[in-house]
Formats: sequence, C-alpha cells, structure tokens
Amino acid sequence: MKKKNKIRVCSFIMISLALILTISCKKKDDNTTPTGTVPVLTTDEVSRINATVATCGGNITSDGGRTVTARGVCWGTGITPTIADNKTVIGAGGGSFSSVMTGLSPQTIFFVRAYATNSAGTGYGITMSFTTLQGVTDIDGNVYNTEIIGTQVWMVENLKVSKYGNGDPIPNITDSITWINLTKGAYCDYKNTPANSITYGKLYNWYTVNDNRKLTPAGWHVPSDEEWTILTTFLGGESVAGGRLKEAGTLHWNTPNAGADNSSGFTALPGGARGMDGSFFTGGQYGHWWTATETDDATAREFSMDYNKTIVTSGNLFKIFGFSVRCLKD
Repeated sequence: MKKKNKIRVCSFIMISLALILTISCKKKDDNTTPTGTVPVLTTDEVSRINATVATCGGNITSDGGRTVTARGVCWGTGITPTIADNKTVIGAGGGSFSSVMTGLSPQTIFFVRAYATNSAGTGYGITMSFTTLQGVTDIDGNVYNTEIIGTQVWMVENLKVSKYGNGDPIPNITDSITWINLTKGAYCDYKNTPANSITYGKLYNWYTVNDNRKLTPAGWHVPSDEEWTILTTFLGGESVAGGRLKEAGTLHWNTPNAGADNSSGFTALPGGARGMDGSFFTGGQYGHWWTATETDDATAREFSMDYNKTIVTSGNLFKIFGFSVRCLKD
C-alpha cells in the first residue's frame, strides 16, 4: 500500500510540473508578441488651395511597432476631423505622403489632419485649417478652380457650360452629319455621353468660341495663340511644357503619360476631339484646346498635348472640329 501511495504522489507531482511548464511556456510565448501603439505622424501645411480642391499630406515618424495599413488625410468643417469624416486613402507604409482633397465647397473654412492606421488603431497629426477660394462660376452654375502661372491666371479645368453669357442655349449636336455641316456654334459631350463632360468638359466647335454672345464667364476669355505661347514659354518651351501642364499619373491619361508632373497646376486632361466626319477620337490619348485666333475662313489655331510625349504642339485646324476650351483671366 505504501508503494502504491508513493507512485500516486510521484504521478501527481509529475502532472503538476507538466502543467506548470505548459502554462509558463504559454505566458512566455504570449509575451513575445509586442503590444504596439498607434502610429505617430505630423500634418503638412495645406497648399494649392482652390475653390473645390486643396493639397495636404503628412509624415509618419513612428509606425508604433506595427505595419501601417492605411494613411491619408481626413477633413471636415468640425475642428477635430477623423477617418469617419471625408478622407483620402493613399496606400500603406511609413514616411511622407501627399494627397488631394476634392469636392470641397467654395469659400468655406475646413479643418484637416493627417492620419495613419495600424492594427493597434489610428494615429493623427495636428489639425490644420484653411479656407477655400471663391472660384469662378459660369452661367450654368459650374464652379472652376484657378491657378496663377507666371503672369497669367488660368482656369485649371476645361469649360463645360451649355449657354452663352446672355443665357441663349448653345445647341447640343449629337448627329454626325449635322455636326460637320455647321457654320454656327455648337457643343457636344465626348461620344455623346454627358458623364464625360463632368470630368473632361464639353467639346465646342470654333464658331462657339468666336460668338459675340461670349462662351466664357464675365472677366474671362478664350486665350489667343499668343497667350498660349506665353504659357508654354514660361514653362520652358513647347518641347517640355506638356509634361508640366498634364495631370500626373494614368487615372485619365493613357500609359505612359510621358513626363507628366503637373508642376504648373494646369491639370491638362485628355478630353479627345470630334473630327471632320463627326466621329470622336483620341480620348485618353490627347487633349486639344481651341484658341481665339482665326487663321482663315476655314481654320483656326489650336494647341494639343499627347499621352506619349512631353511636347505641346500647335497648328491650324478646321473650325468644325470639336475641341476643349480653357479660359484665361482678362
């Protein structure tokens, strides 16, 4: 009996030791996983403030010991914006970043701060405030942002108005045969799809540009050939100006969108064109813009940019073509 009791005691001790070792190992393993903290970051000053867009970013100085899975800026009209408000999402990782806030209301005070998220939560930089500009409004109520480039002030979006300055409607011509026989002003949406005009603006024949009822908002005009040349000369000449005028990236421009950095803030877009046969072409590849300069009874001057080059080209093309229009301040 004594021998059996000894065996039972030894077994109990061995089982107890095993349990203690198991619990100790689990605790040790648990302690090897870092708790981590939310990221630490700063908020940049807000720049390139317009009526409906502005640029802001930040710099992540610590990832909190865990991988940053999302970062960007958040904004609103309250003084402490969070990611539950408006936000941009521009990828993961540490370091500095920048993004563009869109859809802002003109003449409004906004608050913005950078954010970064890891598995421990979301960290924020300090809050910055800024006030959007008034912008330029056409007769349809469309609001356009502007940019000072050298000695000139340009709209940084293509015109999308459907009426002349006196309120008369500009005919929207969808039929190709009717379009090519026009001798008066008209517009169309690229591929007759109104949604395209939201992003790229409308396409106008040159007769619209030359109409004395005025296509542009008060205080603005369609630039001449000479005024376009002032712009490209300021940006280093026609051989490189395209890269400095085109919107960067391939969201709207086809790959490779050569040399595009939009360092001018002009944000040229590839709105395409409507040709002599009434067909649509080069959307995503080219942007074409009318000037106010007439060459002869049949042609007028235009400027264009290419997805595959940094150059800005200019030439004489028939007035029945449908091109984009940019406005220059008087």
